[in-house]
Amino acid sequence: MKRKAYIALALALSLALLPACSKKEEKKDEPIAEEQKPEEEQEEEPEEIPANQNLLTGVPDLTEGAIGKRPVAVMVNNVPDAMPQYGVEKADIIFEIPVEGDHTRFMALYADYTTIPQVCAVRSCRYYFPALSLGFDAFYVNWGIDDSIADYLQMLNLDQYDGIAGQGGFFGRDQERQNAGYSLEHTGYFDGTKFAGVVQADGKRTDLTEDKTGPAFQFHGLEEQVKPEGSDCTRVDIDFGAQTAAFIYDEASKTYKKENCGQAQIDGKTGNQLAFTNVFVLETSISVRDEIGHKEIDWDGGEDAVGYYISNGAVQKIHWSKEPRNEWSRLRFYDESGNEIKINRGKSYIALNYPNQTTMQ
Repeated sequence: MKRKAYIALALALSLALLPACSKKEEKKDEPIAEEQKPEEEQEEEPEEIPANQNLLTGVPDLTEGAIGKRPVAVMVNNVPDAMPQYGVEKADIIFEIPVEGDHTRFMALYADYTTIPQVCAVRSCRYYFPALSLGFDAFYVNWGIDDSIADYLQMLNLDQYDGIAGQGGFFGRDQERQNAGYSLEHTGYFDGTKFAGVVQADGKRTDLTEDKTGPAFQFHGLEEQVKPEGSDCTRVDIDFGAQTAAFIYDEASKTYKKENCGQAQIDGKTGNQLAFTNVFVLETSISVRDEIGHKEIDWDGGEDAVGYYISNGAVQKIHWSKEPRNEWSRLRFYDESGNEIKINRGKSYIALNYPNQTTMQ
């Protein structure tokens, strides 16, 4: 009887201890479960972008006085007889588009309106250039216009400075170029060093509109250099008709060095060859619209508009568009699945040209 009593007592004690042991084990396991959080659930800190990010290049190089301010678009002569231009190396984006006779003209965009250099040779406006510049909320600088588009420009209500009217007091003729035998049309300059002071004195709006205060494009990270999703590309040749452009990849600088009609295209003041991190070739419809030879150009693209993005030694086929007939909309680039692409930070060259006139190797 005593033995049975001892056994019963031992069993009772064992049962009493079981819940306490279970609770201790549960408490011990809880913090371990929290520490072993799966990696995919851990969120990365978003990259901090400096306030002085250049909205056209993604590079943090704006002066303090240019943060949140409007860029400036300048029309520049680009025919061989006007070479070398000067002030163009400083541009953050350069558009090259055919004009009469299939020669080309530059529209050079400068993000920092306080540090624009002297630019030469400044030329006249064609309607499709401001149709693109307004997407960046840019001031527009030119020397003369195609008279047939005067009503269109008035409708756009451009903040425009025209050298033919002497507006702003920062236009002139380069005497050295005249003495060297350049035709008068290749000697007009814009003194960008005076621009900020003039527009402020004129009371012009210098702040960007709210919808343009973000980057002009989607950029990769500050320290990233990404190859586009496509094949290798170390040379691009573009045939505009009367002129050609070529871009040769320089591995050391990871830029494409530009040629104009087979010659290195240099800045006449710095002596440096124009170089771009990103090269875009946008195919579009181009036709002649009058007896003078002025062009009709589809500047807003669309979901079927074909283009090519070249950077970091590779090329990717893309689509490009602005909102239909909306000059104030952004220029956007998409992959073949319809997703907006990211581009590398740096200067960009953008050509609008006839279809099937570009070779890449």
